[in-house]
Amino acid sequence: MIGAFYGKFERHAHGAGIKGQSTHYCSGCGHGLAHKYLAEAISELGIQDRTVAVSPVGCSVFLYYYLDVGNTQAAHGRAPAVGLGHKLANPESIVVTYQGDGDLASIGLAEIVSSAQAGIPMSVIFINNAIYGMTGGQMAPTTLMGMKTSTSPHGRARMTGQPMKMAELMALLDGAIYVERVALFNAKERLRAKNAVKKALQLQVENKGFAFVEVLAECPTHLKMSPSENSKWVQQNMLPIFPLGVKKDVQPAEAFQPFTPSFDKDKVVGIVTEGLTGKAPTFCRKFPDHLAPKDVALKLAGAGGDGAQTAALLITRAGINEGFDATHIPSYGPESRGGTSYADVHIADGEVLSPASPSPHVLVAFNQPSLEKFGPQVQPGGTIIYDSSVVAGRPAFEGKKVYGVPFSQIAKDLGKLVVKNIVALGALQAVTEILPKESFLTAVRMELKHKAALIPLNEKAFELGQQAVK
Repeated sequence: MIGAFYGKFERHAHGAGIKGQSTHYCSGCGHGLAHKYLAEAISELGIQDRTVAVSPVGCSVFLYYYLDVGNTQAAHGRAPAVGLGHKLANPESIVVTYQGDGDLASIGLAEIVSSAQAGIPMSVIFINNAIYGMTGGQMAPTTLMGMKTSTSPHGRARMTGQPMKMAELMALLDGAIYVERVALFNAKERLRAKNAVKKALQLQVENKGFAFVEVLAECPTHLKMSPSENSKWVQQNMLPIFPLGVKKDVQPAEAFQPFTPSFDKDKVVGIVTEGLTGKAPTFCRKFPDHLAPKDVALKLAGAGGDGAQTAALLITRAGINEGFDATHIPSYGPESRGGTSYADVHIADGEVLSPASPSPHVLVAFNQPSLEKFGPQVQPGGTIIYDSSVVAGRPAFEGKKVYGVPFSQIAKDLGKLVVKNIVALGALQAVTEILPKESFLTAVRMELKHKAALIPLNEKAFELGQQAVK
């Protein structure tokens, strides 16, 4: 039975001769059986025209040469994220991700955990052969303790951690409704594997939820065994660490409700803009070329909670409202609490070619570490504005214009320390005139449209920031 398989394998010699009917997998590899059970389940359930298979990097990379279904190639580890995209764009599709242990349990760990917890109906086939197959037999997250690989030549040791038990991990997540581990080493276990794969797809057909099937598979090539020896090795060595069986099989707490996504441009734009129409009001007469001819680079830096990121977003929004190209890139370092995290902003007359600001024209520093770290990077003739409430002494940066404004003290006097970033925006406008006052205030009002009671306070903070400079 061809089922959901293509009639010939196109990869080798363009499918000519015996190679058109062969597999590219090594003799005794478990992938062939897993492919077979997946293809049979798709045919038996009558879902071939609805199925989208997602295969990432690894030995499973050529799944699309075998399965005659919709196929998508994903970056290493990203198959669950790509699968969710397919499912949400076309909820009637049957999405299957097919991944190996290095792909799913290592670089793709965050993706599989997040996708499973979302609980959206999707079927995951996870091939666990305890080693990286395609890339040369390195130690995988599922490699057994003491097992020798190309990157653990003396055997996996305690310092490299214990083997990852993915089925047990998936079963702990509320979003997964069916999790089972199966094997391929004898006829009885192969039948169980076939049934598990079919059930994982059936649950998706019924819109019930997320299903995960882990398949203990053989890799004779990298384990340097014959196929029969490898099957015995899986049974004797992998089963004690990865016990077979159903780890979870429950009814979903809430049935998945199929929906029809909209691709209508006007409707989507309406959702994004929350019903607002027309252009934002503009106040600029020209690009602020007194700061830079075509592209003004800014850096805003401070400790976590200083509001540098929010201020950066407001500058970016103000620039976009005025019809300029504007970008914002946040950077959250491990030292963000008490140290310095920063945001790079560009406003360009045309297109921002590089969104980073390693040598900004303007620096707004909310604390001492940020001033000391980024002050020297400001371009000659550039501008530095810092919070004189928290920076001790007046710093000197040769060839640069330096302004100390007590952001924190002004905000504290207003009764809300959190508005010190708006004080900083007022100071920035007064010092640089990068954009008109109303450009900034419009951006602030747009940001606070659902918290209108806070607008007067923020407008006052902006005004006091301006006055502190003047």
